[in-house]
Amino acid sequence: MHVIVRDEDDVIVAVAPCYLKGHSRGEYVFDHAWADAYERAGGDYYPKLLVAVPFTPVSGPRLLVRDGPFAEKATQALIVGLRQLREATEASSIHVNFALPEESAVLGSAGFLPRIDCQYHWINHDFASFDDFLATLSSRKRKTIRRERRDAIGSATPGDGITIEQLTGDAITTAHWDAFYAFYQDTASRKWGRAYLTREFYDAIDRTMRDRVLLVMARRAGRYIAGAINFIGSDTLFGRHWGAIEEHPFLHFEVCYYRAIDFAIARGLKRVEAGAQGEHKLARGYVPTMTRSAHDIADPDFRRAVAAYLAQERPAVEQEIALLADETPFRHEPD
Repeated sequence: MHVIVRDEDDVIVAVAPCYLKGHSRGEYVFDHAWADAYERAGGDYYPKLLVAVPFTPVSGPRLLVRDGPFAEKATQALIVGLRQLREATEASSIHVNFALPEESAVLGSAGFLPRIDCQYHWINHDFASFDDFLATLSSRKRKTIRRERRDAIGSATPGDGITIEQLTGDAITTAHWDAFYAFYQDTASRKWGRAYLTREFYDAIDRTMRDRVLLVMARRAGRYIAGAINFIGSDTLFGRHWGAIEEHPFLHFEVCYYRAIDFAIARGLKRVEAGAQGEHKLARGYVPTMTRSAHDIADPDFRRAVAAYLAQERPAVEQEIALLADETPFRHEPD
């Protein structure tokens, strides 16, 4: 239910990608506790309005406004339009996920409740090779990563080791998608309880953006046993789902993190975004990075409750990011 603002000449001057949802799956800004609390108090949390890119926890512009002298006015009209849509659909709330910092500030000034969270990103400081990256780490961490990479493909039965394939574009076949979907379903059943993406979703990805896909697939004994899907941006590699039907030590790290770094260095990409959660990413050279969202709650009592929660959550997240930043494996030069 996208919101569009036009000027007096019927020219589009602003757009917000917006969806009416009856659940909170696939968002990565977790509000399930809010929904549970509101519904236990007798309210209907769903439907709600989501301003985001579906299934994609990547920060970027959410209020798309044409440059010009009326940009500020168009932005405010967009916010008014979102609130009018919330009333018309009887939605409980508006959620603008993974917004840019400047958008979060504008929305905060308009009465939205700001929220922050933490993701883990790897930054490419113009490295020429993986060893070039390793040289920035402490000696102990370098040895650990080298051992993990070696053991990841040598952990199977001798003579029956693991090989890793990196596939893009026409190299990706239906058989690869079939295997990867099995991995995705296995991870969903163990971690999320429900696989919300369908097999047809991956067919659509294959038809429309296969040249922007990097599949990292692990094979053993003639069959694929694990894989990770990444999306190739203009200067960033976006790591998304991972799954496996066999367990092997460190294979997750190799397929998801180290191969992504290899690819980013080879392509000259500036960063790898590995998404939220997982402090184990720190030891692999991924650093904590703040993300932002903004939330507009219709019910004034519920709004006060959420605002009170966020007032406690924000300093806790800020402290966590600061503490995690001190745990990165990079060498610290003396003062």
